[in-house]
Amino acid sequence: MIAAQPADAPALAALHALAFPPAERWGAEAIGLMLGMPGAFGLHLPGLGFVLARVAADEAEILTLAVAPSARRQGHGAALLAGAMAGAAARGAAAMFLEVSDRNTPARALYAAAGFATAGRRRRYYADGSDALVLRRDFTISS
Repeated sequence: MIAAQPADAPALAALHALAFPPAERWGAEAIGLMLGMPGAFGLHLPGLGFVLARVAADEAEILTLAVAPSARRQGHGAALLAGAMAGAAARGAAAMFLEVSDRNTPARALYAAAGFATAGRRRRYYADGSDALVLRRDFTISS
């Protein structure tokens, strides 16, 4: 797993296009802008998937996590999620949030296995009319 850079945006956009329906796909320009935001970072498994996240104060957010369909169910999503959580915690985050479609059963299972719990719901958030579940996971602070 490598750190994603703005120069990786075209490759990341190609992966995003494989992983998401047309109305939810992010282009290279949007991904490059995301990577340039204060507190943003990304992790990339070339050709397989990537995650973009950001940290503001003591909270982190998964902006997107994409795994190519041919690479799913091989642990890549879990590895990217774990890397994002570790990166956020290292940057001072005490909790992480994300949004996932209530219809995306595989992603919901991934997040539940990583300790995320429902913190809210955004009705008809996605282009297909599905609700977004807002998930949260607190990070354990070791002393």
